[in-house]
Amino acid sequence: MLKTAFSRYINSFRGFTREIWILTLVTFINRAGTMVLPFLTKYLNEDLEFSYSDVGTIMVFFGLGSMLGSYLGGKLTDSIGFYKVMIFSLFVSGLLFFGLQYVTSFYGLCIAMFVIMTIADMFRPAMFVSLGAYAKPENRTRALTLVRLAVNLGFAAGPAMGGLIIMNIGYHGLFWVDGASCILAISIFWLLVKEKKKTIEENAVSESLAVKSVYSDRPFWVFLLVIFITGMVFFQLFTTLPLYHQKAYGLTEFQTGLLLTLNGFLVFLLEMPIVNYFDRKKVNKVKLVLVGSLFMALGFYVLLLNVWAGILVINVLFLTFGEIFAFPFSNSFALGRAPRGQEGRYMAFYSMSFSLAHIMSSKTGMNIFDHFGYLTNWVVMGTLGMVAVACSFWVMKMVREE
Repeated sequence: MLKTAFSRYINSFRGFTREIWILTLVTFINRAGTMVLPFLTKYLNEDLEFSYSDVGTIMVFFGLGSMLGSYLGGKLTDSIGFYKVMIFSLFVSGLLFFGLQYVTSFYGLCIAMFVIMTIADMFRPAMFVSLGAYAKPENRTRALTLVRLAVNLGFAAGPAMGGLIIMNIGYHGLFWVDGASCILAISIFWLLVKEKKKTIEENAVSESLAVKSVYSDRPFWVFLLVIFITGMVFFQLFTTLPLYHQKAYGLTEFQTGLLLTLNGFLVFLLEMPIVNYFDRKKVNKVKLVLVGSLFMALGFYVLLLNVWAGILVINVLFLTFGEIFAFPFSNSFALGRAPRGQEGRYMAFYSMSFSLAHIMSSKTGMNIFDHFGYLTNWVVMGTLGMVAVACSFWVMKMVREE
C-alpha cells in the first residue's frame, strides 16, 4: 500500500519538459532567497519603529506597485514576449533590493516599495504565460502546480533561514540575500532556456482573436473577485499574523519562521498529489477554489479560540489546505479562459487581483488591529472567506449557463 502511494506520488511528477524543470529550479532559488516579505511588517514596525498605520500605508504602495507591474507585465508579454520581460524584471529588481536597505524614511519607503514592486511583479504574468508555452497542454495544471511547489519549498527554507539571519546579522542581511537570489535565478534561466518564438500560425490566430476582449468576460471578472477576496484573507499570513504571534503569544522571529516553514513543507508534500488526483478526475476547478476559500475562512475563525498557542498550528493547517485547493486551480482556470494571444492580459488581471489583495489585506488588517484588536480582524477575515465561497457558487452558475 505504501509502495503504491509512493509510486503514484513519483508518477505525478513525470511528463514535464526540460524547460519546465529549469523554470522550477529558477523559481526555487528565487523564493528561497525571498526572505524580506514574511518579515517586512515586523522590520518596518520593530526595526524602523513605524506605527501600524504607517506600516499599512507603506504596504499599500507595495500593493500599488505590484498592481502596476502586473498590468505592464501582461501588456509587454503580449507585445514583446514573456522571455524578455522575465529577464528584465528579475535582474533589475535584484539590484533594487540591494539598495532598499538604505531607505529608512516614510516617504522614501513608500516610493521605493512602489518602484521595486512595479519592476518585480512584471515577472508574474510573464512566468504564467511561459508555463503555457513550455508545458504540454495536458500538463498545464500540473506544471503550474510544480512551479508553485518550488515557491513553497523555497518558502519553507526561506523564513526559517531569514529568522536566523535576523537574529545573528540583522534585517539588512535579508536584502543582500534577496537581491542576489533574483540575479542568480534569472542568470540560470537566461543561460539554460532559449526564447520560444511565436509561429506564423500562432500570430495569425492571435490577430484573428484580437477583437475578443477580456473586459467582456463576465464570469472571469466575478472569478477575479473570488481570487481577490481569497488572496486578501490568505495574505494575513505575512502581514498581521507574524505580529499576532509575537504580541499575543511571545513567539520569536525564528518560531514564526518555523510556522511558515510548516506551511511550505505541507504544500510541497501534498499539493502535487492532490492536484494530480483532482485533475485526473476532471473536477470543476471553480468548485475546488470554493473548497479552498472555505478552508481559509475556517482558519481565521479558529483563532477566536485564543486560549492555547497550539491554535496557531491549526490556523496554519487550515490556511495551507486552503492554499492547496484555491491557488493552483485558480491559476489553471484563468489561463484556460484566455484566448490565444491574450494570455498575457488575462494573467495580468489575475496577478493584479492578488496585488490589490495585498493592498487591502495589509491596510485593512493593520487598521482593524489598531482600532478594534486582533479578534475583530479574525472575524472580518473569516467572514470574507465565506463571501468568496458564495461568489464561487455564482461563477459556477454562470459558467454552466454558458
